[in-house]
This record gives sequence, C-alpha cells and structure tokens, in this order.
Amino acid sequence: MRQDAPAAELTLTADDARRITLRAQGLLGAVPGRGSAAGVAAMLRRVGAVQLDTISVLARSHELVAYARLGPVPRRRIEQAYWHPDRPAAFEYRAHEACVLPIEQWPAFAFRRRAARAAGRRWHEVSARACERVLARLRAEGPLTASQLGGAKGGGPWWDWSEVKVAAEWLLDIGEVICVRRTGWRRVYDLPERVLPGDLLGDQLTDEQCLARLAAVTGRALGVATRADFIDYHRLSRFVNGRPGSATAIDEAAAAAGLVPVAVAADGLDGRGSSGGRRCVAAWADPAALAAASAGRRERGRVTLLSPFDSLIWDRRRTLRMFGFEHSLEAYVPRHKRVHGYYTMPLLAGGRLVGRVDPARDGTTLVARRVWMEKAAAAGPMARALREAARWVGCDDVRLEQAEPGEYAPRLAAALADGPGVEVS
Repeated sequence: MRQDAPAAELTLTADDARRITLRAQGLLGAVPGRGSAAGVAAMLRRVGAVQLDTISVLARSHELVAYARLGPVPRRRIEQAYWHPDRPAAFEYRAHEACVLPIEQWPAFAFRRRAARAAGRRWHEVSARACERVLARLRAEGPLTASQLGGAKGGGPWWDWSEVKVAAEWLLDIGEVICVRRTGWRRVYDLPERVLPGDLLGDQLTDEQCLARLAAVTGRALGVATRADFIDYHRLSRFVNGRPGSATAIDEAAAAAGLVPVAVAADGLDGRGSSGGRRCVAAWADPAALAAASAGRRERGRVTLLSPFDSLIWDRRRTLRMFGFEHSLEAYVPRHKRVHGYYTMPLLAGGRLVGRVDPARDGTTLVARRVWMEKAAAAGPMARALREAARWVGCDDVRLEQAEPGEYAPRLAAALADGPGVEVS
C-alpha cells in the first residue's frame, strides 16, 4: 500500500467491491417498499442524490433511476415522492450536477453555499436589485416559479435567462431561496425558513463537518469508495483538489463518518499499491455494507436498463474500472459521430453491464433503434428489460431495428418474440 493511504486490515476483491456497490445502490437484493412512493423516498435516501436532466426519451432520468431499482412504479408516484406538495422530503441543489437531494442533507451543502457567496457570481453578474425584488415577492406571495416572478426568458446571454431568472438561480446557489418542488418541470422557488424544519435551519456546519456528512452519504451510497469516488460523487474537486492536504481532508472526512479503510485488489483498478503481490487501491467502506456482504446471502440482482445519468455509472472512469464497460452520453455529439446512439442505456444483468440500447418511442411502440450485446446470452435479459420498460412507459409494442453483433440478432429477435407485441425490422 502507498504510505499516504489509510491503513487497511481488510482486502476486498474486485467482485466483492462490485457486489457491495450494487447492493448499496439498491440493485442487488430485496429493496423495501418496492413499487411504492415510500420506496422512492427510501431509494433517494439510499443513493443520496438523483441527477436531473431535461432529456426525456422513455422518461426523464430521475424517473429512470427509481424505475431501475424499484421496478414499474407509476411515474406520478415517483414525482410525488420527490416533490410532495405538502410534506417536502427533498430539495434541488448542485451535488454531482443538478440533483434531487433528501431534505436532511440541506446542512451538508453549507460549504458550497458559502463558496458561492464568496465567489460573488456564477458565470454572470447578478443584480442586487433583482435579488431584492425576488425575495420581496416570495415573502409577500409565497412560492413562485420564474414565470410567475416575471419570466424566465430574456433577450441576452446567460442561456437567454431573464434578469429575474438569473437572480432566482443565484439566490438558490447561496441558499437564500430553496426549491422543494417542481410544476410542469419548472422550479418553484420558496424561502428556506418557510419549508425547512427548524433543526435543519439551525444546523450550522463547518466545511470539515460538511465533508464528513457527505463522506457518510457517499459511503452509504457506494458501499466502498476510493478518494476519487468521494470527490466525484458530489463534485468536490473545486474544494479539495490541488490544495495542500487535500488527500488528508478526504481521509479525515471518511474517518469522521465512521467508514472503514480497506484495500481493493482487482484487475484494471486504478492504483499503484500492492498487497500480497496484487495490484490494489486504497478505499473506504461503509461498515453496514461490509456486514451485509459478510452475511454471504445469495441475492437476486435487477435486470434493467440504466439511465446514462444513473449514480451507478455517472462516473465513467469508475464504471470502466468496476465493470470493464466504456460508457458515454452521445446526445450532444453530432449524429454522424455517434458510436452507440443518442441516449444509450446500459443493460444491467447478473450484476454486470452486458449490453446497451439506444431507445426511442413511436406512439405506443418502444423502438430499440440500436442494440449491442456483450455475448449471445445477453439476448434474454435484453428482451426482458425492453419489454418491462415498454410496459412501464405505456407502450404495447417493441420494435427492434438493429442488433450488434449481427450473429446475436436472431437470438434477440426470438427472445423478444416470446413476449407480446414485438416487431423485428
């Protein structure tokens, strides 16, 4: 082990680490509340952050994350669990990216709110007068969208935001307003003191305490994590990388969170240490995750399609390291340069990433525009995942357009044909 790594008494294999992470992410073993709104809320607390994105193919990403873990939960229940109109259980803020976060995490992001205030701006100037107007309206009228505040669109730069939208987003950055629900995909801005419990408002954490809280969240969400994993999960690079003692800061936060130092030995892992002649990397593990792993229970894993923004795979380097699977989002790549498709969704089956599909919808038909499978045996799981996803989004048909490698296509077509309403073109 490298001298600067935490002292580890336990060495995990790559398979150990992969199974621990799948279980921690709610993709292996029984998940309480599966199929219910309560299950969605528990899932959010479990993974710690659910990334938001505007792209909607089968559904929006925050819905797909819940579906991958809980099965075909009605989409209205997912929305209600995230943005309950009467009992706020979550809020939106920048974590990995723009994310839905459990409401109890509000104090842990004080360090980011302070940093935003100290910077004085994002990528745009903020009008103090516009900020005062937004706050005055919210105090007087209650929660409002940007449109209700005066309009989200403007006539200039900054993503063509209006002055009032710029002000509302800046106030969100620094914590003077909060978003605990959306309506028609529009953020509803409110005052923290109106929606947060007093104990959360009064929980004033130092930067070090914030990092420790987030280390605990990451440890619980991933089960086992390297320093790089901790940094990426909540995008902490601006706050730790390149600073004296940054590695120590992560280790101290993990130790304060009660995590256990471990070494992970595996082929392809990032790391230059060695343990017993094997390559290994220093990491930290959640004690509860280790206890569950040591129980040795045989557990079934989900067979499902994953959002490109799913927390299991949003760190591309970690995905390659853990699954040997290269994954990237090509939605913003010119069509002629795409390798796998516009919104490629990896297939999780048997605890491995064994394929991917670029889906679309044509009326009530789910279109598998391009499917790739690692091996022929992935055809059955791929067909199962496509049929389940189709039913969930209200499609009664699946149309297969292209499958790769070509020699696997007949097997996939046959597997799909075992289900109702399938076309193969």
